[in-house]
Amino acid sequence: MPTRSGTTSLHKEAHTPNATPARSQTPARHPSTGKSGKESTSTESRAYFSPAALKFLRGLERNNRREWFDPRKGEFERELKYPMLEIIAQVTAAMIDFAPAHMRPPQKCMMRIYRDTRFSSDKSPYKRHIAAWWSRAGLEKTSGGGFYLHVSAKEVVIAAGVYMPEREQLLAIRGFLLDHHEEVRRALHDKKLRRLMNSFEGLPLTRPPKGFAKDHPALDLILCRQWGLAATLPATAALERNLVREIVTRFRLASPLVETLNTPLLSGPERRKRVLFPMNGRMFG
Repeated sequence: MPTRSGTTSLHKEAHTPNATPARSQTPARHPSTGKSGKESTSTESRAYFSPAALKFLRGLERNNRREWFDPRKGEFERELKYPMLEIIAQVTAAMIDFAPAHMRPPQKCMMRIYRDTRFSSDKSPYKRHIAAWWSRAGLEKTSGGGFYLHVSAKEVVIAAGVYMPEREQLLAIRGFLLDHHEEVRRALHDKKLRRLMNSFEGLPLTRPPKGFAKDHPALDLILCRQWGLAATLPATAALERNLVREIVTRFRLASPLVETLNTPLLSGPERRKRVLFPMNGRMFG
């Protein structure tokens, strides 16, 4: 699962695109609209990525260097970046029903393709996947609970939860678990959810953290350093017409867990905050 280190990081700076060019012979679409240019109110059943997208990612795995990427940046934007922004827009529009506090402009959700190599022995400049992270309003600059998607040449990962939170947030969630562990367990083990997603590695400690009793009924959860669920699909799932529906279905089922885990991380006003941003002339929130 993604962590703060390695090639997959959920909290890197989002990538802000320039104006969207047309894809091949197809007229460019606004990320929040369908073919007609009208605002989409439901998830579209159509393919966003082409086989060329996975081919590019396979090439990037073999040639992770600027001399290879720079001449192909236009291809990256055409086959991966702009289709991903369209997917993000469709998923975000669906969140009005189950996670409105996570609705953000697509450009704010999409993560950069460029790796932060400052503290890594691996100096490869690019990630081997494209990714998006839907953070919660009020927690954009920190960890918190959210929704995650990435597409690589090998897999499609759909995940939700809290990933490697900062020290203060980790302590707040552990304190919350003392009295609310049953609520978190119910969210984690929802039958419909577990048919589609599995718990990811919690990176548990070997002994109780300072101040927590070793015989507390929530100890197994308190030992964890991250909490959430993930589904790993084959890379070819990115080419399917039902990709957005697969993402939204899992995000919807996981939303009670994300909301519960975010509860101790938000102040009173932030819990009640409504998120407003324009998408094709309409204010969401």
